Amino acid sequence: MKFLTFVAILALMWLVGLFVFAERVRGFTPAEDPARADAIVALTGPSAERVNVAIRLLENDKGDRVLISGVNREVRRQELRALTPGSNRLFNCCVDLGFEAMDTIGNAQEIATWAREKGYTRLIVVTSDYHMPRSMVEIRSAYPGVELTPYAVETPSLDNSGWWKAAVTARRMTLEYMKYLAALGRAVWTRVSGDAPAPVEPASDDQVVEEAVRP
Repeated sequence: MKFLTFVAILALMWLVGLFVFAERVRGFTPAEDPARADAIVALTGPSAERVNVAIRLLENDKGDRVLISGVNREVRRQELRALTPGSNRLFNCCVDLGFEAMDTIGNAQEIATWAREKGYTRLIVVTSDYHMPRSMVEIRSAYPGVELTPYAVETPSLDNSGWWKAAVTARRMTLEYMKYLAALGRAVWTRVSGDAPAPVEPASDDQVVEEAVRP
Protein backbone atom coordinates (compact mmCIF):
# COMPACT_ATOMS: atom_id res chain seq x y z
CA MET A 1 0.00 0.00 0.00
CA LYS A 2 2.81 2.40 0.86
CA PHE A 3 4.47 1.67 -2.47
CA LEU A 4 1.25 2.36 -4.38
CA THR A 5 0.81 5.60 -2.46
CA PHE A 6 4.35 6.62 -3.31
CA VAL A 7 3.78 5.87 -7.00
CA ALA A 8 0.51 7.83 -6.95
CA ILE A 9 2.25 10.84 -5.40
CA LEU A 10 5.02 10.71 -8.02
CA ALA A 11 2.44 10.47 -10.81
CA LEU A 12 0.55 13.46 -9.42
CA MET A 13 3.75 15.49 -9.14
CA TRP A 14 4.65 14.59 -12.72
CA LEU A 15 1.20 15.61 -13.95
CA VAL A 16 1.24 18.91 -12.08
CA GLY A 17 4.73 19.55 -13.46
CA LEU A 18 3.47 18.93 -17.00
CA PHE A 19 0.77 21.58 -16.68
CA VAL A 20 3.19 24.05 -15.07
CA PHE A 21 5.60 23.40 -17.95
CA ALA A 22 2.81 23.95 -20.49
CA GLU A 23 1.88 27.29 -18.92
CA ARG A 24 5.50 28.35 -19.05
CA VAL A 25 5.66 27.42 -22.73
CA ARG A 26 2.52 29.42 -23.49
CA GLY A 27 3.94 32.34 -21.51
CA PHE A 28 6.89 32.73 -23.87
CA THR A 29 4.64 34.20 -26.56
CA PRO A 30 3.98 36.76 -27.73
CA ALA A 31 7.65 37.58 -27.25
CA GLU A 32 8.45 40.99 -25.83
CA ASP A 33 10.88 43.32 -27.55
CA PRO A 34 14.27 42.21 -26.16
CA ALA A 35 17.03 44.45 -24.88
CA ARG A 36 20.11 44.56 -27.09
CA ALA A 37 22.54 41.67 -26.55
CA ASP A 38 25.96 40.80 -27.94
CA ALA A 39 24.50 38.43 -30.49
CA ILE A 40 21.50 36.36 -31.56
CA VAL A 41 21.39 32.57 -31.91
CA ALA A 42 18.72 30.62 -33.76
CA LEU A 43 18.20 26.88 -33.36
CA THR A 44 16.94 25.43 -36.63
CA GLY A 45 13.64 23.58 -36.71
CA PRO A 46 10.87 22.28 -38.96
CA SER A 47 10.35 25.65 -40.66
CA ALA A 48 12.37 28.72 -41.61
CA GLU A 49 10.45 30.96 -39.20
CA ARG A 50 13.07 30.73 -36.43
CA VAL A 51 15.78 31.88 -38.84
CA ASN A 52 13.57 34.64 -40.23
CA VAL A 53 12.89 35.95 -36.72
CA ALA A 54 16.60 35.96 -35.88
CA ILE A 55 17.41 37.92 -39.06
CA ARG A 56 14.72 40.48 -38.24
CA LEU A 57 16.23 40.94 -34.78
CA LEU A 58 19.62 41.52 -36.42
CA GLU A 59 18.07 44.10 -38.75
CA ASN A 60 16.64 45.84 -35.69
CA ASP A 61 20.13 46.04 -34.17
CA LYS A 62 19.41 43.65 -31.30
CA GLY A 63 22.87 42.10 -31.65
CA ASP A 64 26.10 42.30 -33.64
CA ARG A 65 25.87 38.88 -35.28
CA VAL A 66 23.60 35.87 -35.76
CA LEU A 67 24.50 32.21 -35.46
CA ILE A 68 22.14 29.76 -37.15
CA SER A 69 22.86 26.50 -35.38
CA GLY A 70 22.07 23.04 -36.75
CA VAL A 71 22.01 23.85 -40.47
CA ASN A 72 21.74 20.81 -42.73
CA ARG A 73 25.16 20.12 -44.21
CA GLU A 74 23.66 19.78 -47.67
CA VAL A 75 22.14 23.26 -47.56
CA ARG A 76 24.26 25.89 -49.25
CA ARG A 77 24.58 29.40 -47.89
CA GLN A 78 22.94 30.85 -50.99
CA GLU A 79 19.95 28.53 -50.60
CA LEU A 80 19.45 29.53 -46.98
CA ARG A 81 19.82 33.18 -47.88
CA ALA A 82 17.04 32.86 -50.47
CA LEU A 83 14.63 31.74 -47.73
CA THR A 84 15.34 34.61 -45.35
CA PRO A 85 14.32 38.28 -45.33
CA GLY A 86 16.71 41.22 -45.15
CA SER A 87 19.56 42.57 -47.22
CA ASN A 88 22.30 40.50 -48.83
CA ARG A 89 24.88 42.78 -47.26
CA LEU A 90 23.66 42.12 -43.73
CA PHE A 91 23.39 38.37 -44.31
CA ASN A 92 26.84 38.14 -45.87
CA CYS A 93 28.60 40.20 -43.22
CA CYS A 94 26.92 39.22 -40.00
CA VAL A 95 25.38 35.74 -40.21
CA ASP A 96 27.32 32.61 -39.30
CA LEU A 97 26.14 29.07 -40.06
CA GLY A 98 26.72 26.10 -37.78
CA PHE A 99 26.65 22.68 -39.43
CA GLU A 100 27.78 20.43 -36.58
CA ALA A 101 24.70 20.23 -34.32
CA MET A 102 22.39 17.26 -34.78
CA ASP A 103 20.16 17.83 -31.73
CA THR A 104 19.55 20.35 -28.95
CA ILE A 105 22.62 19.24 -26.98
CA GLY A 106 24.67 19.75 -30.13
CA ASN A 107 23.06 23.16 -30.63
CA ALA A 108 24.09 24.19 -27.13
CA GLN A 109 27.67 23.04 -27.62
CA GLU A 110 27.88 24.75 -31.01
CA ILE A 111 26.47 27.98 -29.58
CA ALA A 112 28.81 27.87 -26.56
CA THR A 113 31.88 27.33 -28.74
CA TRP A 114 30.91 30.13 -31.11
CA ALA A 115 30.07 32.59 -28.33
CA ARG A 116 33.29 31.89 -26.43
CA GLU A 117 35.37 32.41 -29.56
CA LYS A 118 33.62 35.73 -30.20
CA GLY A 119 33.76 36.82 -26.57
CA TYR A 120 29.97 37.09 -26.34
CA THR A 121 28.38 36.86 -22.89
CA ARG A 122 24.83 38.04 -23.66
CA LEU A 123 22.72 36.15 -26.21
CA ILE A 124 19.18 36.32 -27.52
CA VAL A 125 17.91 32.78 -28.09
CA VAL A 126 15.42 32.17 -30.90
CA THR A 127 13.55 28.89 -31.10
CA SER A 128 9.98 27.59 -30.87
CA ASP A 129 8.03 28.24 -27.68
CA TYR A 130 7.79 24.57 -26.66
CA HIS A 131 11.52 24.11 -27.34
CA MET A 132 12.65 27.17 -25.38
CA PRO A 133 12.84 25.77 -21.79
CA ARG A 134 15.05 22.83 -22.82
CA SER A 135 17.20 25.00 -25.08
CA MET A 136 17.87 27.46 -22.25
CA VAL A 137 18.87 24.63 -19.89
CA GLU A 138 21.22 23.04 -22.44
CA ILE A 139 22.89 26.32 -23.42
CA ARG A 140 23.44 27.35 -19.80
CA SER A 141 24.88 23.91 -19.07
CA ALA A 142 27.30 24.23 -21.99
CA TYR A 143 28.18 27.85 -21.22
CA PRO A 144 27.71 28.55 -17.48
CA GLY A 145 27.15 32.17 -16.54
CA VAL A 146 26.02 33.32 -19.98
CA GLU A 147 23.12 35.78 -19.97
CA LEU A 148 20.26 34.49 -22.12
CA THR A 149 17.17 36.31 -23.33
CA PRO A 150 14.45 34.06 -24.79
CA TYR A 151 12.66 35.17 -27.94
CA ALA A 152 10.22 32.42 -28.79
CA VAL A 153 8.44 31.67 -32.05
CA GLU A 154 4.81 30.83 -31.42
CA THR A 155 3.43 27.38 -32.22
CA PRO A 156 -0.23 28.14 -33.10
CA SER A 157 -1.51 24.69 -32.16
CA LEU A 158 -0.19 25.10 -28.61
CA ASP A 159 -1.63 28.57 -28.05
CA ASN A 160 -4.70 27.12 -26.40
CA SER A 161 -5.44 26.36 -22.79
CA GLY A 162 -7.03 23.09 -23.92
CA TRP A 163 -3.88 21.72 -25.57
CA TRP A 164 -4.30 18.52 -23.56
CA LYS A 165 -7.63 17.73 -25.22
CA ALA A 166 -6.08 16.98 -28.63
CA ALA A 167 -3.83 13.94 -29.08
CA VAL A 168 -1.33 15.74 -31.32
CA THR A 169 -0.73 18.71 -29.02
CA ALA A 170 -0.83 16.59 -25.86
CA ARG A 171 1.78 14.27 -27.34
CA ARG A 172 4.05 17.13 -28.36
CA MET A 173 3.84 18.87 -25.00
CA THR A 174 4.34 15.66 -23.03
CA LEU A 175 7.31 14.55 -25.11
CA GLU A 176 8.97 17.94 -24.78
CA TYR A 177 8.31 17.93 -21.03
CA MET A 178 10.06 14.56 -20.70
CA LYS A 179 13.03 15.85 -22.71
CA TYR A 180 13.12 18.96 -20.53
CA LEU A 181 13.23 16.83 -17.36
CA ALA A 182 16.08 14.80 -18.86
CA ALA A 183 17.97 18.01 -19.68
CA LEU A 184 17.48 19.24 -16.12
CA GLY A 185 18.76 15.94 -14.79
CA ARG A 186 21.89 16.10 -16.96
CA ALA A 187 22.52 19.70 -15.91
CA VAL A 188 22.26 18.83 -12.21
CA TRP A 189 24.51 15.79 -12.63
CA THR A 190 27.09 17.87 -14.50
CA ARG A 191 27.22 20.38 -11.66
CA VAL A 192 27.37 17.73 -8.94
CA SER A 193 30.04 15.71 -10.72
CA GLY A 194 32.18 18.78 -11.33
CA ASP A 195 32.24 18.29 -15.12
CA ALA A 196 30.68 21.66 -15.91
CA PRO A 197 32.65 24.03 -18.19
CA ALA A 198 34.27 27.04 -16.58
CA PRO A 199 31.84 29.94 -16.03
CA VAL A 200 31.92 32.76 -18.55
CA GLU A 201 34.16 35.66 -17.59
CA PRO A 202 33.41 39.21 -18.76
CA ALA A 203 35.80 40.43 -21.42
CA SER A 204 38.47 42.88 -20.32
CA ASP A 205 38.64 46.36 -21.84
CA ASP A 206 41.64 45.27 -23.94
CA GLN A 207 39.70 42.28 -25.31
CA VAL A 208 36.73 44.51 -26.17
CA VAL A 209 38.97 46.89 -28.11
CA GLU A 210 40.70 44.01 -29.85
CA GLU A 211 37.37 42.51 -30.91
CA ALA A 212 36.12 45.88 -32.15
CA VAL A 213 39.06 46.41 -34.48
CA ARG A 214 39.33 42.81 -35.67
CA PRO A 215 38.52 42.54 -39.41
